[in-house]
Amino acid sequence: MSPASPVWLRVRVLRVLWALLAVLLGPWRLWAVIHDFHECTWHVVLNKFQRVGENLESDQFVHQEPVDTVRGVFNMLVDSPIDRRERYLGFPYYLKINYSCHGQHSEDLVRSGHLMGLKPLVLVTFQAPVNFYRWKIEQLQIQMEAAPFRSKGGPPGLREGAAGRSPDILGPGGTSWEMPVPLPPVPAEPCMATEVCVMSWYTPMPIKNGSVVMRVDVSSNGLGPIIPSKRFHVNINGFLKMGADNRIQFTVGDELFDIKPRYFVNVSSRPLWYNVDQSPVLILGGIPNEKALLMTSTNFREFSLVELSIDSCWVGSFYCPQADFSATIYDAISTESTLFIRQNQLIYYYTGTYATLYDSSHSSGKWVRVLASECIKKLCPVYFSSNGSDHVIALTTGKHEGYLHFGTITDGLVSFELLPRNQTACKRMFVDRCSITWAIFIPGQNILMMLVETQYDDSDQKYHQLASYDLITEEMTILYTVPLFIPDARGLEFLMILETESYTNTPMIPKGLSFNLYNNLLFIWGNFLLQSYNAENFIYLADFPKESSIKYMVNSFRGDVAIVTETEEIWYLLEGTYHLYRIFPSHGWDIHVSLQVMKQSSLYASKETMVTLFYEENKLYQLVYLTHGKQDQLVKRLVPMEKLLMYEQHKQIHTVRDGSHPTLSFSNLCPFEVMRLGNLPNPQAYTRQERYLARPPMVLNPSGFHSENSLAVYQGLVYYLLRLHSKYHKPYADPVHDPTWRWWKNKKQDEDYYFYLASNWLSAGGVHIDMGSYEKIYDLKSHFGLPERIFLDKGGEYHFSIFLTARGYSFEMGTNIGSAFKVQSKVSVGVVLADPSCTESLIKQKVLVKRNSVLFLITLRDKSLCYDQGISGHHLMKTSMMVKVVGASGFCFQDTHLGPRLQGNLMVPVFIGCPPGKRLAFDITYTLKYMRQQNKHYFDCMHVDPEMPCFLYRDMFYPFFLIQDLVTGDSGSFKGSYVLKVVGGGPSLDSIVDYNEEEIYRYNSPLDKTGSRIWTTKTSETTHDMAFYIMSYKRSGIEWLCLENSPCYDMTPQGIIAPEFFFKVLVSNRGVDNSTYCNYQLIFLLHIHGLPLSAKRALFIVIVSASVLVGMVILYILFCLLWPYAVNACNHLRWRINNIIASESYYTYATSSRAFSISSQSSFGPLSQVPSVDDFKVQDQKHKADLEPAEKKKP
Repeated sequence: MSPASPVWLRVRVLRVLWALLAVLLGPWRLWAVIHDFHECTWHVVLNKFQRVGENLESDQFVHQEPVDTVRGVFNMLVDSPIDRRERYLGFPYYLKINYSCHGQHSEDLVRSGHLMGLKPLVLVTFQAPVNFYRWKIEQLQIQMEAAPFRSKGGPPGLREGAAGRSPDILGPGGTSWEMPVPLPPVPAEPCMATEVCVMSWYTPMPIKNGSVVMRVDVSSNGLGPIIPSKRFHVNINGFLKMGADNRIQFTVGDELFDIKPRYFVNVSSRPLWYNVDQSPVLILGGIPNEKALLMTSTNFREFSLVELSIDSCWVGSFYCPQADFSATIYDAISTESTLFIRQNQLIYYYTGTYATLYDSSHSSGKWVRVLASECIKKLCPVYFSSNGSDHVIALTTGKHEGYLHFGTITDGLVSFELLPRNQTACKRMFVDRCSITWAIFIPGQNILMMLVETQYDDSDQKYHQLASYDLITEEMTILYTVPLFIPDARGLEFLMILETESYTNTPMIPKGLSFNLYNNLLFIWGNFLLQSYNAENFIYLADFPKESSIKYMVNSFRGDVAIVTETEEIWYLLEGTYHLYRIFPSHGWDIHVSLQVMKQSSLYASKETMVTLFYEENKLYQLVYLTHGKQDQLVKRLVPMEKLLMYEQHKQIHTVRDGSHPTLSFSNLCPFEVMRLGNLPNPQAYTRQERYLARPPMVLNPSGFHSENSLAVYQGLVYYLLRLHSKYHKPYADPVHDPTWRWWKNKKQDEDYYFYLASNWLSAGGVHIDMGSYEKIYDLKSHFGLPERIFLDKGGEYHFSIFLTARGYSFEMGTNIGSAFKVQSKVSVGVVLADPSCTESLIKQKVLVKRNSVLFLITLRDKSLCYDQGISGHHLMKTSMMVKVVGASGFCFQDTHLGPRLQGNLMVPVFIGCPPGKRLAFDITYTLKYMRQQNKHYFDCMHVDPEMPCFLYRDMFYPFFLIQDLVTGDSGSFKGSYVLKVVGGGPSLDSIVDYNEEEIYRYNSPLDKTGSRIWTTKTSETTHDMAFYIMSYKRSGIEWLCLENSPCYDMTPQGIIAPEFFFKVLVSNRGVDNSTYCNYQLIFLLHIHGLPLSAKRALFIVIVSASVLVGMVILYILFCLLWPYAVNACNHLRWRINNIIASESYYTYATSSRAFSISSQSSFGPLSQVPSVDDFKVQDQKHKADLEPAEKKKP
């Protein structure tokens, strides 16, 4: 066992003490929940990687790519679980987290919270991209634990929460002050702490390819002060750049820092138009006589006022008359990548720089004027994307009256098409003159719905008709003709329009359309409000006064609708009901404002102007310009809809005498007292939300504070975790179905060793990486509510229950025949389905008389009728389920720690089709195991590749596949039917080519007569046209053929190794598997070795080999026969050479000897004699006689 250090023992003791403290302080915490829950709030800002620990303002989200800033730190981590050969990168930003409470200094609070064990939990949610052809559709989250870090010093700046509650009060330049009014910095008090004075918590701010919209949820770990969870929008702003002075600048124009009151005071509000859940940047125009926009990437938590760099041309002509010119931006729409504005009759667009979405060449360098020759009178938004693209609609007037321009934005590229094609709407509707007042596009159905004003030449009467245009069939249909006058409801809340009712003298003036894609609810609005679920039968909502006129509608697309009139009144409608509530001005609003003034709230003033109204996370918000004397400010504030409805409900007071004392009685119209949801399944299987967990590395520091190096390690680990997630989508399935398995598979056995190093403070770099802190979560639990969304595959079901406790006694005996002895409840529940032809609901009721309650068991089921097979996450059908308690809409409220919330009306979007996160993978592990059993052997290639094992050509090939659920972690054999095709191949990885349709048919079809087939199988089942075989789990045996005209026929061997071939194989169940909506498509490479040679090539090789062999034998025989002669010849030759060498040596010696003798005699004079010529001749003859052969010397 590993020895435990005192630090680890101390941690265990602290855990026990914290548990005891939690038990002892339980009642106090409950009291705090009731009284102090709203007093504290989280604060999150963005800090650059290089500026961590500095007390500075928030940075802008400009940089979009990982940075190489952590490699040096990871190189120091020897004896750690990581593989230092891998590449670890960091992200350009951190999230800096603090909190503040009412009336207390934030720095003191953070220190005390840290000492009490508080650790913020951060959940980052990445929004799926629009273009699912380019990026994979997935619902991805990563949960991190914030790491404490001591600030580097410097002035603390503005103390948060020191003077009151913490509203979101906005200033220019992207600055957010969390104070009632801007105040000068408060001087810091002397800090006597030895460890820390100023600190914050930090987590990496991860970036993911394909995502530019991110939500950050901050919550507490349950220790320390009670702080409610809070959500922040941290989006990438693609309309910023780094200037020459290294300061951030806007690419669309110049930022204005002087916000003048005339920009907002007494200016009419305007709608905020954007692509729902997809637009990272929101824009708002309407500033009088200024070509300026309000821009925000944080949903107006911070904002900037930008003057646009456009030319402001004014083009007037006889077909486009302009009464006057104004620089005002009248219409502004933001999509995922592009901004659209209308100034007078001109349209401009600007595409941002988003490196995580598309190539940088798609971005704009300036504002682009489009449809320059057209006269555009209005822009209409399209709130949802379709087929991987965003859309926008431009309505024309003048020479192209009766047409509209349909804009498509794909990866930042903008194009417009003139619709209807070939003919105007006037001719298609058989009228003389027409003008399109409003248009909406319904994604999924490819239908344009238009509100058209028509007129005939022989009449001055104008009619308004609702028409639809199908973009596929190009058919135009008149759906409905709006009545000329407003109906007389005669005191009713609503009236079904049957053309038999009486009408008032007030003409109907239609102005626009509103459509909810989830529940198919269509509104025609103007000085009236009509609603319909089928665009043919309309209901008149009589609560809206005919004296008012609607200016715009705001839809939450979750069952709530807000209405703004020309006089700035605010109305509220709960979809599925017929009662409208006037929120402002109203009695409830006056009560609410009075209470806020008593609390000295800075969010309200005596003089205020509403700028816009919008929904965020199913809550209604106002952007309001407040005038506090000389101090003006722009405020984003919540519209407390539930409180306002409660105040309105309680304004009816009744006096009841209790004995001799009169008492006040408030009528409660809610039919139940308690409503609870139960039997909720785990949400991930239905929301398709993937979640990873990443905790910071453990620091070997007694104070527990992190350093810059440990935070850099945290950055690299989070990056690598997301990298493993992206790399996991490969054709060959891992033995373990988990993306993190490969990270630790070779280090898991050494886990105790790393723990030993950490417990003895020996870990390199002062950090310890716990392998269990980086994992994927598959078992999230439900939080007592319906999921955010529900995905249903073919025949899928969702079950839950509703428990209702009735108000008073609400049971009675049955009065119908056959139910006389059955107890019935007056409390009832209904389920409204947007598409009953596609889905169905079942409700079972259980009456609990003793508890005065009723239990409803509800099942939502797909009928398997309305969707064809599709790729995972593509082309899903949007619908919804609405659960309503009869008589509860707008009257029932539940008190929670976050305030009251509406009850009795639940709406959940439902997506029918192939859910995201499902895939088909090649089960290489079971394939190898099964082939060993069937073929009794297995031969791999000589050069083994563990990622791509080889298969022998002559063996039967039995492929098996897995259906892997990346969300729930389930993995099982695919037992459905599928079609297998070879769609490409080559003798090497570098030479693989894709085959065309004709080649695919010849290589794979059993009907091929050209001798081109690559493979065959014993199964006889084929597709309807008999073109391809249908394989299955039980019929998967494949025999390789490689016929004469196939690409794998007669392969040339490379060296002495048998030929190899790489097949590119496509597996798909489309059209042959009816068990699912998913069109599982898998393309993988198959390495086959041991391919046979053709007969000609084999014969040629045999002949050549035999010839070479015979030639070698003949040469050997000749060699053996001639070898003795060759040896003798060589010996003789050697003897001759030796003789010649010896002779040459003798002549050289003799000559040198005589020369020596002559020189000696000349030196000594009389002692020597000079030899004569005759002497030399005699010596030469003797020498020659010695050199003659021995045979000649014999007698």
